[in-house]
Amino acid sequence: MNNSDVIIYTDGSSRGNPGPGGYGIVMEHCKTGFVKEYSKGFKLTTNNRMELMAVIEALKKLKQTNLKITVYTDSKYVVDSIEKKWLFKWEKIKFKNKKNVDLWLDFLSLYKKNSIKFHWIKGHNNHPQNERCDKLAFNAASGENLFSDTGYEDNDLNTLF
Repeated sequence: MNNSDVIIYTDGSSRGNPGPGGYGIVMEHCKTGFVKEYSKGFKLTTNNRMELMAVIEALKKLKQTNLKITVYTDSKYVVDSIEKKWLFKWEKIKFKNKKNVDLWLDFLSLYKKNSIKFHWIKGHNNHPQNERCDKLAFNAASGENLFSDTGYEDNDLNTLF
């Protein structure tokens, strides 16, 4: 039995890498069964950024801290970075030569407010919530009025000069 307060499912998508992208989130309150979905699309980003941004945006939606949270994602990038403790080594070396520093710093500030366990699930494997997140992310990336992923765009410009 899951003793979490909240279960979060996330997925990120980009059409091209880089290219237009989006994320999808399904959040479930374990005690009440209440479910909420979120998604957002961006003009130019990467798949890894969308995978990580999905987790960050889900954590930002929480109205309480000190929660027990389980996150399910099909992103090895996200799960391994956290569960294998790579992220905390990167933090110690001030993220030298690492990508997505803006997002990792956002994530760390949220991560420390709760007890979070990450689980990898195989994508496109008929897991209902993962499939729903995938659809939300794809539709967001394919939508109109896409947002700017300024963290990506600014980093991209910085590498040109």
